[in-house]
Amino acid sequence: MKGLLQRVRGARVEVAGEVVGAVDQGLMVLVAVEPEDTRANADKMLNKLLNYRVFSDVEGKMNLSLADVSGGLLLVSQFTLAADTKNGLRPSFSTAAPPALAEELFDYLLTRARQLHGNVASGIFGADMQVHLVNDGPVTFLLQT
Repeated sequence: MKGLLQRVRGARVEVAGEVVGAVDQGLMVLVAVEPEDTRANADKMLNKLLNYRVFSDVEGKMNLSLADVSGGLLLVSQFTLAADTKNGLRPSFSTAAPPALAEELFDYLLTRARQLHGNVASGIFGADMQVHLVNDGPVTFLLQT
């Protein structure tokens, strides 16, 4: 499982011109599920998302986590993040999980996130989404489990 984490001052997802998920300060994470991923991978990813120290403390050092700052978490399914881009000029998606598995694990991740963290929003799996964000820093990390 891959998660492209971006620290944001605000982010929202629109589908057909309507906002379906939004957060203020926090994290916007593009999530890709790969064929070998399991619920254990999703649990590890969620632990990283909630506890990864990417927010500044009073000294300006990245020492605080999403949980520490009570920030929002916006999860967006993004199968293209799992693409194989090593060869040629066209991405291959053979390294992305089949849609049924990807949806099941993304939904699991979202459900667990809502159980463990109060402020969670998401896009709509498989929808044509427009993502708007203000990346704070910019701070962006690619997490893998």
